[in-house]
Parts: sequence; C-alpha cells; structure tokens
Amino acid sequence: MSFFAVLFALLIEQVKPLPRDNPVHHLLRGWVAWTGRHFDAGKPHHAWIVWTVGVLAPSLAMFGLWWVVKQYSAIGALALNVALLYLTLGFRQFSHFFTDIREALTRGDEPEARRLLAEWRHLDASELPRTELLRHVIEHSLLAAHRHVFGVFFWFVVLAAFGLGPLGAVVYRMAEFASRYWGYRHRAMDAVGNESLLAVARLAFNRIDHVPARLTAFGFAVVGNFEEAVAGWRRDAVLWRHANEGIILAAAAGAVGVQLGGTAAPGVTPDRSKTFASGVETDHASADGSTPGAPPQLGHLQSVVALVWRSVLLWLLLLALLSLANLVG
Repeated sequence: MSFFAVLFALLIEQVKPLPRDNPVHHLLRGWVAWTGRHFDAGKPHHAWIVWTVGVLAPSLAMFGLWWVVKQYSAIGALALNVALLYLTLGFRQFSHFFTDIREALTRGDEPEARRLLAEWRHLDASELPRTELLRHVIEHSLLAAHRHVFGVFFWFVVLAAFGLGPLGAVVYRMAEFASRYWGYRHRAMDAVGNESLLAVARLAFNRIDHVPARLTAFGFAVVGNFEEAVAGWRRDAVLWRHANEGIILAAAAGAVGVQLGGTAAPGVTPDRSKTFASGVETDHASADGSTPGAPPQLGHLQSVVALVWRSVLLWLLLLALLSLANLVG
C-alpha cells in the first residue's frame, strides 16, 4: 500500500500541483504562530511545549483519522494516505522557483533570476555574481528536493511499515515547517520572543532528519558518480555548519562533479551565515571552502534535476520490490 500511495501522490502532483499560495500553507502558518502565542511563556522548557503542540498534536490527529478510516475501508485509508502525501510530498511545492530561475538564466535575464532567488529564500541577491547565483540555486534546490520529497518519503515508508500510516510523513513535514517558520521569524524580526523556540525547532528537525539525510546522500551516490560522491561525503561535509545539509550537498557535488560551498564575494549577499554557513576548512577544499569540481554552469541545473529524478526512481523501485516480496511472502 505504501508504494501505491507514494506513486499516486507523485502522479497527481505532476498533473495538478498544489498552488504555492494555498489554504493549507496559510493554515499551517497560522497554527504554528498560534501555538507560539498561546503556549510560550518565555522559559526554555516552554519551547518544547510549543513544538509538541505545534508538531505532534496535528500529526497524531491525522494518524487518528487514518486509523478510524482504516477500520471501515482499506481503500479509504489508501485514499487518505494519498491525500496527505499530496500535501506533504512533492516536487511542485518548490520547483516553480527552480524552473523560473532556470528559464530566466537561459534567456540571459540575471536580474530576474536574482529577484526570484531572493523571493524564494527571503534574501537579498541583487548583487550576487552569476557563479554564486547558480551555486545557491543548486544548493537550495537539492535541499528542497530532500525536504519535500526524500525526507517525507523515508519517514512515511518506515512508520507505515509498522502500521502507523501517514504519521511519519506528517511529523516530518510539520517539524520541517516549524523549523523553517521560526527561522524566518528570526531573520525577519532579528529575534524571536523566546530564543529557545528556534533552537528547539532546529534541534528536533535535525534529529528527525538525521537518517533521511544520509539515505538521500546515499541515493545520490548510487545514481551518480559513486566514488566521487562518497569521497565528497567523507571529505567535504564539514564545509557546512549543519551536518545534515553538508552530507547531502557534499555527496551531490561529488555525484555531479560541481563545485559547491564556499562564500560569496565580500559585501555580496546573501550572507552564508543565514543560508549554509561555512563549517571548517579542509586541506582538500579550495581556498574559499568549496568542494572540488567544475564551477557551477547553467548545464549543471539539468544535471541536478536528472540526479534527483534518478534517485526518486531508485527508491521507488526498491519500495516496489519490498512490497512485492511482502506480498509473495
């Protein structure tokens, strides 16, 4: 059932993508903001209460609804799984930015590409050089693919195997959204009322994302240049402050053979401390802390798209084989 739920959700999303400005997004944003206003009293431990209510409460509610539906109809439970995966998993939730930026760069409209990147990531990219622009588009796209597709996919499959239905997908999406929401509030307002809200949201999501990030990197290695991807994973992941991001990006850089990481030129925004702040230098990295490989070019955008789709097919094939083995067994 997991295989068909994922397959149907991806197919429906390709035909009828979820609009960028949709009621579900507004509902989630309002819910997370409401939990912060009503359950945060300013103490560090209140941040965990806010996270529990904001993330786990709706996740358990969706699981409870699925469980009740399952008691009456297996088809209804499958339909609910598909519906929830449609809302939590999919390329089209972010790919419009990637597509629009690529089209702008193809026709030579770099100012429009910078504007779109700034709108997507809420950063000033007005003076970003072309190479850095491409580098940021590639990095953000890879992480978006992981968080909108692979992370949701892995947690859904694992918990569904234990009879928990869509719980994994909803928890992952809610945890990612809470981390992103409080991070945005921190950047936009320079401070969150309770600093622990951002710290707790990031810590919880990093723990939840620990295994999926490594599985995504492994998938990139299998469908790309395996030796270079594994070498990059081991050598260059430390170039990023956050381990999960570093592993994904270092493996993808090696799999495609593109230079990622590094810092923007002095005075140029976005500031990497607000995106993928550098970790530590290594002897194998270039002077600016980049991975080995060719400087980002327009053709690398297509290579990244192909890498992601091959990885999706890989995991779908593995899930199909496991489902078939389970049926036969």
